[in-house]
Amino acid sequence: MNPVMTNVRVPSLAAMLLAALVLGGCATPLARHDPVVTLPASWDEATARTDDAARLEADWWTGFRSAELQQLIATALAGSPDLAIATERVVQAEIAARSAGATLFPSVDLDLATGARATEGGNTSGTIRSSSAALGIRYEIDVWGSNLRRLRGARAQLAASRHDYEATRLSLLAGVVNAYTRVVAQRARVQIAGENLAIAERLFALVEARYRHGAASALDVSRQRATVLAQRAALVPMQAQEREALRALAILVGALPQQFGVGGRSLAGIEIPEVDAPLPGELLARRPDLAAAEARLAAADANIAVARAALFPLRLSLGLTATAAGSELGFIGLGSPVGTAAITLSLLQTVFDGGRLQGQVETTESQRRQLLETYRTAVLGALKEVEDALSAVERSRIEEQAQLEIRTETERTLRLSELRYREGSDRLDALLDAQRSLFASQDQLVQQRLARINATVDLYKALGGGWLVGS
Repeated sequence: MNPVMTNVRVPSLAAMLLAALVLGGCATPLARHDPVVTLPASWDEATARTDDAARLEADWWTGFRSAELQQLIATALAGSPDLAIATERVVQAEIAARSAGATLFPSVDLDLATGARATEGGNTSGTIRSSSAALGIRYEIDVWGSNLRRLRGARAQLAASRHDYEATRLSLLAGVVNAYTRVVAQRARVQIAGENLAIAERLFALVEARYRHGAASALDVSRQRATVLAQRAALVPMQAQEREALRALAILVGALPQQFGVGGRSLAGIEIPEVDAPLPGELLARRPDLAAAEARLAAADANIAVARAALFPLRLSLGLTATAAGSELGFIGLGSPVGTAAITLSLLQTVFDGGRLQGQVETTESQRRQLLETYRTAVLGALKEVEDALSAVERSRIEEQAQLEIRTETERTLRLSELRYREGSDRLDALLDAQRSLFASQDQLVQQRLARINATVDLYKALGGGWLVGS
């Protein structure tokens, strides 16, 4: 029979384990004093819902009815560097959670060794051969539940990273919609500027003809020529801004900015959905950034519990070691080895640490209070964002309608002014004013529609974009 060595007596081991469990019952639970964020019953800026209001769906961008926009979003979801970075953060959090879970299981080590040693003494020499195999199992008894709480904290951090991914995804989608409509709006502005340049050139020809017949002065010709030159010069920066917006869109979708293009030319082909805004009480479950902040609060609770558990005196580790050794190489001799086995129980108690452990507890508690205030700030900010977006949606709708009427009147004014100038009833000043008013109203109408689209996108984003906790 192989000899067996035992480092502790079984009765002593049982007594120590019983004492540890009794002391574990002394651990005080974490007291939470969370201030309540009372959500309002309704939105101040909400208007009466229409029958054709769009429900808040996860694919909210399809409500704009643009096939090209939907294709760009599919490209962005597949190739955006920002989304890829957020994905890797989730992967890292998953690895951290698995690592934290590994502490709940014992560690097993296998050590194999074989070798030969030459000896010489006097007239004799020889070789000593030996082989050994050792199996060690070590398990730290989670007396105070520290390992389990670390696992819970890691899982909470994993949940937070997943919510961060959803927040990044929502920001990306909103950014693509805004960038695409900005490109289209800028193209429409360039087109309007080109059309107004054509009008200015046509009127310049009219002024020159009147000048040749003595019905206009050289000053009139010079002023209209200046108008033509000014509108030509205005086209250059507008075209540059269009190209810059196009390159920004390319970066968002993860494409090369060179030779990247889109086909949209007018915002008139992009519908603007009426959003059916859910009630404020649903906001906490719809915003991924709020869900991430709440998950980090749960992780902070776990960190406090771990830090408090470190204040308790006992840390117990249980070890089992079995060794087999022989006097031959290559484990040939292990058929009849000399074996030993040992069971060890180690106890670690901190006698003095200068207040380090207590400082860790106070630090984690302070960090949790900080996260709690961050969460409250995020909730209040989310409520403000929704109210601002609701206000902007309604305001921009009214302003676009008013601007549409202004554009119609300025078109009529220019036609009448040109007719009166041809007949000699008006001076050139009236015609120049009519030109400027028409150009300004047309350009403002494009910008106003873009502002309405942006306000709708902001509302979708403020409401969480159709995302729900657990979806």
